[in-house]
Amino acid sequence: MSIQVDVVRVFTDPDGRHGNPLGIVDAAQAPAPDRQRIAAALGFSETIFVDLPTATATSATAQIFTPAAELPFAGHPTVGLAWWLRERGLGVDTLEVAAGPVATRTADGVTWVRAQPDWAPEFTLHCQPDSTAVHAVSATSFTDGHHYVWAWAGEGAISSRMFAPALGVPEDEATGAAAIRITDHLRRDLHITQGRGSRLLTRYSPDGWIEVGGRVERDRPVTV
Repeated sequence: MSIQVDVVRVFTDPDGRHGNPLGIVDAAQAPAPDRQRIAAALGFSETIFVDLPTATATSATAQIFTPAAELPFAGHPTVGLAWWLRERGLGVDTLEVAAGPVATRTADGVTWVRAQPDWAPEFTLHCQPDSTAVHAVSATSFTDGHHYVWAWAGEGAISSRMFAPALGVPEDEATGAAAIRITDHLRRDLHITQGRGSRLLTRYSPDGWIEVGGRVERDRPVTV
């Protein structure tokens, strides 16, 4: 049986360019034992499976998979799903994922999610002298683990790339979980340009919660 997969690009720039593709699947179409296989077949850095809520519900339950593993939390899938649900007219303000409840909001065209830093994978942080050095790093430098290469690119702004070969993601175009980790590390709000030109925003709070947000664009659906 073919499964329809809606696709959005998360963390685009203000002109709708770039962003990280996300597959969104109605969980009713995909039995739980098949979800890892479907995510691997799609090949997106992450695919999210959602139990579609009723019209009056304020929360929705979802599972997140990379091509190689299930994740308890990830930034670009939760941002993308929050936007997608609102586009369908559903008033969901909380996403229930394995790590915990993810609060969501939208303001000025930006969709935000809130999470604890320890919900995200541990990243080895590689600080570089400038953006040129960030873009000079080869993805083949990393064969295991989770790596975030970054440099300052102005006041409150950084340039970055992320590599996660252990998750079946040689390089990720835009990574919300890594943005949360670097924000916690630097303890300040950030404007992040990742990969080819994707844009992420973060908000740091000393109470232990961090928000990550960005713009989302609809892409062409696929079947698998």
